[in-house]
Amino acid sequence: MNPELFLADLHDKPARLRELSLADAWGFVSAPMRVLLLGMGSSHYANLVVAARLRAGGVDAVAELASSDLLPAVAPGTLVVAVSASASSAETLDAVDRLGVPVVALANRPGPLTERAERTVWMHAGEERGGVACRSFQHTLALLLARESRLTGAPLPPVQQAAEATEDLLARAAEWRPRLAELLLGPDGTHVVAPARRISSAYQSALMLREGPRLPAVGCETGDWSHVDVYLTRTTDYRMLLLGGSRWEAQLLDWTGRRGSTVVAVGADVPDATSTLRYPHDGVDDVRLLTETLVAELLAAHAWLAAP
Repeated sequence: MNPELFLADLHDKPARLRELSLADAWGFVSAPMRVLLLGMGSSHYANLVVAARLRAGGVDAVAELASSDLLPAVAPGTLVVAVSASASSAETLDAVDRLGVPVVALANRPGPLTERAERTVWMHAGEERGGVACRSFQHTLALLLARESRLTGAPLPPVQQAAEATEDLLARAAEWRPRLAELLLGPDGTHVVAPARRISSAYQSALMLREGPRLPAVGCETGDWSHVDVYLTRTTDYRMLLLGGSRWEAQLLDWTGRRGSTVVAVGADVPDATSTLRYPHDGVDDVRLLTETLVAELLAAHAWLAAP
């Protein structure tokens, strides 16, 4: 793992997104009776959001950690998609072997998973020389959303708008990043909060701070925050990166306001936020989904570079 190369990987995001073709990525798959998404880490985060969207669109879909001892029974007509950027995650390979059914791999490079798979959908995220799954996470989401589009008739994900939003955040990073780093990287860690429909953004953003600079960080869903994380606002120097757009923000902000917590809002104007960061097309929810993790990724990259 290398922080300089991780930062370079981030700056390559817009170009890679613009090259990504989605229209025919899943053309070989017929409409399944059920969808099972398998993965670990970032792959599982993306799977969670897309499985929920598929269910909301009337498709029987579930996302499972590949390490689970309680994998669902696979009936005929089930599309099993095993997601691993490296195509070598041990738990995902084990799950594929345990299920013993044909699978489609979603991978960024050839490996044991693509060798086991019946077909492969390639992420086309390029080599991530920094050793951190950043572009591959973004491309995983885009490609899984393209699968949702084929199954439910939803529009294809707005990758070109996401590329423009990503490019803007990168171009202006010298203006916003130092201030946000000062506000968010506190002595008691960073808390990232997002709506359920974009929970992958909270989990992935927190992971980026843990994986590179090894900073304490956790992700939480906006509504659930008032039930599970609110308690820390009373006893710690609480720093929150709030990825906006949830209808449950008011009760969260009531608590953080009363207890003087630091709240940095991204992608939406939030009343009484300590600071707010907007970017082009952030009124489009799927642009947020494909873009907003870049904020924490850039904070992580520079904190990693500055670490002893």
